[in-house]
Amino acid sequence: MKLQLLDPKIPLDQYTPIDLSVHNQELAHYTMSDPASCQAYIDVVLERANAQVAYGGYLEHRNLYRTHKNFNLNEQVRNIHLGIDFWTKAGTAVIAPLSGSVHSFKNNASSGDYGPTIILAHHLKHTTFYTLYGHLSLESLYNLSVGMEIAKGQSFARLGTPEINVNYAPHLHFQVIKTLETYVGDYPGVCSKADSPRYKANCPDPMGFAWG
Repeated sequence: MKLQLLDPKIPLDQYTPIDLSVHNQELAHYTMSDPASCQAYIDVVLERANAQVAYGGYLEHRNLYRTHKNFNLNEQVRNIHLGIDFWTKAGTAVIAPLSGSVHSFKNNASSGDYGPTIILAHHLKHTTFYTLYGHLSLESLYNLSVGMEIAKGQSFARLGTPEINVNYAPHLHFQVIKTLETYVGDYPGVCSKADSPRYKANCPDPMGFAWG
């Protein structure tokens, strides 16, 4: 684990991987769509590793979303996760992995969505790309403005509680996006298996991304 996105007081050796895929048989004992039950499993993983943050989930096939109607609107069920989740305590500070500016922000408050969300624009080696931060506190959206500069390492948001982050256990959804298309304050974080090649091309693995 090399990507520092949370409070720097949490050392990187306090991060541990977590598997929320359909292949993890331990999840049969939990209701992952319920934030309390999901948190119970996260606590087990953290205690087992003596860690503070559980992370993972890029291109993970999950059952976590099957109770949310907007993930199951047609035959193209959306269950492939396009970012990385960092599961830890509500209120934990979120820091910028590199300098950028606020592209947009929005409270995506429908069931199963991101809740409060911030998208930053970055310019690196003549290339523009974007990073998305979902499941934040409502206060994270206060006093923001489009174009506001955010410095590398700056704390600019905090993780939200389940009643604010649309009924998930507290975590950060982090996603790298090459092209935002027409989205403002939002971008799909979960896709169908059929659409996964297209989204994988536009949303590279943050762990393997060249951060300059």
